[in-house]
Amino acid sequence: MNAIERVGLAIQHKEADRVPIYPLLNSVARKLVGATYEQLAKDAEVCAEAYIKLTEDYNLDVICTLTDLSVEASDFGAKIVYEDDEAAYPDRNDRLIRSPEDYKKIKPIQVESGERMMEHIKLCQLLVDAKGQDTPIVAFVFGPLGVVSMLRGQQEMFLDLIMNPDEVKHAVGVVTETLLDYVDRLIDTGVHAIMFDTLFASQSILSKEMWDEFEGPFIEKIAKHVHDRGCMVMIHNCGNGIYFDVQIKRMQPEAISFLHVPDDCKDMKECKEKYGHLTTLIGCIDPGVIMTSPVETVVELAKRDIDTFKKDGGFILSTGCEYPSSLDFEKAKAIIEVGKTYGKYV
Repeated sequence: MNAIERVGLAIQHKEADRVPIYPLLNSVARKLVGATYEQLAKDAEVCAEAYIKLTEDYNLDVICTLTDLSVEASDFGAKIVYEDDEAAYPDRNDRLIRSPEDYKKIKPIQVESGERMMEHIKLCQLLVDAKGQDTPIVAFVFGPLGVVSMLRGQQEMFLDLIMNPDEVKHAVGVVTETLLDYVDRLIDTGVHAIMFDTLFASQSILSKEMWDEFEGPFIEKIAKHVHDRGCMVMIHNCGNGIYFDVQIKRMQPEAISFLHVPDDCKDMKECKEKYGHLTTLIGCIDPGVIMTSPVETVVELAKRDIDTFKKDGGFILSTGCEYPSSLDFEKAKAIIEVGKTYGKYV
């Protein structure tokens, strides 16, 4: 059974030969080809080489194209800082949106004029051509409210949500129009799913009502468009108290990648019972624990998640957020081995 068959059964809530394995091994992949963070972000060929080698060396079941969260914001004009050993980020001292009045200045952009988005599209095409016949390729896209936050700064945008809501919604709407074109081009490459990072859809940051007001209608429009194109929708959100209910209502995702217990569940067992038949659950080993704990603890966490989520399919074993890029691959290998052995169905 190959990875596409295995993941396909999981998405259908059926049991395969074993649970699919998909730790978010993204930035750490640069080490396999001797690349820097900046090369991984800016050079699709280098990034594709790293992700393909990673997938083949460790027999992973999914390739996710996450590199950093600055892709879309960069093409809207944000000044981005690139470093060798840290993911790209917007210059905090030189924001594109410097005042509430600047939200209205944001205009839709042509995707073909955006260097980072076009490089990401190229990355997806390279991955689909090389591995798409046997491995699901999942294109990673920052949600529209997240993109706006990169243009303004989170703290400033949070205040604007209260003091200048119409201005923020204008910018989110503009970004949405560009993202609709962007996901079209990603889907044209043949990717199997678009994974949206809905950063603010959890108790860690915004109330459920506020997230639903400021991003809900916009991400719903994008998700519907992706589904209308015959492509799967996935969500990534590693916030505490993630809002499964409202996001499922808005986006109807085939899968959700998460780290913490949803806000309306008391534990992960209830999460499986309440949502395991509605969407495929991807997770949820804590990267912080991976960073600070011995490999034996990581093994026990992987077994815990398999015990909790494995039954009847609808589960992909993963980290709840990106695997720590400063580590070597020892603990990743341990997770993968547990999935291959302890995670067997037959």
